[in-house]
Amino acid sequence: MPVVNARIEAGADLPDPALVNLYGCAIGAATRIGPFVEIQRGAAVGARCRIGPLAFLCEGVSLADDVTVGAGVMFTNDRHPRAVTAAGTLMGPDDWTLETTRVGAGAVIGANATILCGLTIGAGAQVAPGSVVTRDVPPGAAVAGVPAVPFHPSSLPNRAEAS
Repeated sequence: MPVVNARIEAGADLPDPALVNLYGCAIGAATRIGPFVEIQRGAAVGARCRIGPLAFLCEGVSLADDVTVGAGVMFTNDRHPRAVTAAGTLMGPDDWTLETTRVGAGAVIGANATILCGLTIGAGAQVAPGSVVTRDVPPGAAVAGVPAVPFHPSSLPNRAEAS
């Protein structure tokens, strides 16, 4: 898996560059990228982010500084994905509309979450693992579920109390 035409700032940590697929993207300083991550052309990752193994950041995704993306997180960039046009020809770059997604500073996206395109996840927001985000998430909010809806993190059981 290649690292091609990627702008990677000083201090970024790719523990095993042979196990990532980075092309045409920008990676901020001191960001750590786990194995089997793909970050596509036109995606931007801020400084001091942590990208977990098997995450997929497609074209149009922008992460501010200090964002955590858990293992297996998937972003999308097309509201109406299709393989072929109405005429039956394979779709090309001019046959679809890129939808951008922005993630604010300090946001946390839990493992295996799916983020639909065209959304903003606000600064300091939390997305619970396994959630499917279909709407904007306000700054500081916490969301969970399919589809993701607001919840208060204090409603979760304390680990010490649960055992």
